[in-house]
Amino acid sequence: MRSERSRVFVVAGASALSLLVGPRVAAAAEPCPTVSRVARSVSPGELVLLTIACAAPLQRVEVTAFGRSIPFYEGEPAGAWQGLVGIDLSTKPGKHDVSIVARSGASTFRRTYTLTVAPKRFRTRRLTVPPEFVTPPESVRARIEQEAKRVGAIMATITPVRLWEAPFAPPVAGPMISPFGTLSVLNGTPGSRHGGADFQAAEGTPIRAPAAGRIVLAGDLYFSGRTVIIDHGLGLISLLAHLSEIRVREGSRVARGDEVGTAGSTGRVTGPHLHWTVRAVGARIDPLSLLAVLGPGKDRLP
Repeated sequence: MRSERSRVFVVAGASALSLLVGPRVAAAAEPCPTVSRVARSVSPGELVLLTIACAAPLQRVEVTAFGRSIPFYEGEPAGAWQGLVGIDLSTKPGKHDVSIVARSGASTFRRTYTLTVAPKRFRTRRLTVPPEFVTPPESVRARIEQEAKRVGAIMATITPVRLWEAPFAPPVAGPMISPFGTLSVLNGTPGSRHGGADFQAAEGTPIRAPAAGRIVLAGDLYFSGRTVIIDHGLGLISLLAHLSEIRVREGSRVARGDEVGTAGSTGRVTGPHLHWTVRAVGARIDPLSLLAVLGPGKDRLP
């Protein structure tokens, strides 16, 4: 993986960080810019890897999709720029424009690339649970609000360096037991849709970092119990919840496969398992979509 101090990416938007890099060999002698994508599907909750190339060497790329500035970085093949576009769980089906501005020397190239988001149906599950699982006591409301603000701020962070490299790996070997996007109806009351995915994991099973990154939270939260959040850089973030033990400290760096804790049943759950949430520049995406795009067998990708 390239050094954090060299070949840094560019993001779009007035508030985004824009850095210039030296000229590279052009990826292909085609009109500028060409756009290609890798995705499991183009639907709510999915991750799309976009690759932008040009016959002329590019020094700067700015991309906006779904109202968000998307960080792009120099990827593969040489001279191409790549970025991860998350299609949030709430995105409406239809055509959505991706605005691209590519700069090469004194020339500016503009293109609108269209992503046609297909509709997707998610599951509904109905559960009977103790009443406090539906309505927490008033005594913990302030704690819940404070924790929600802290986690929300972390999930919205865009660290201006790429800390990860493919392939990503599942944090636990167990099968998925509750899919992303599921609507839970608890004691007849609909809740919010599942913003992550749950995986089978017996108490004490090692939980490992899916990719390199920095630990930005390692603590006990009301709903998710003992929780570890890893910032992988460029707005890509993993949250691992309901751990029985945490084995990393905030501010520390981890590599893919490092043990960050052990599976458990802490927080508002009824049994041991691992909950894995992924955000891409704030978009709620299915962890299995991330693995489909950048997971095992994707060594050819950056």
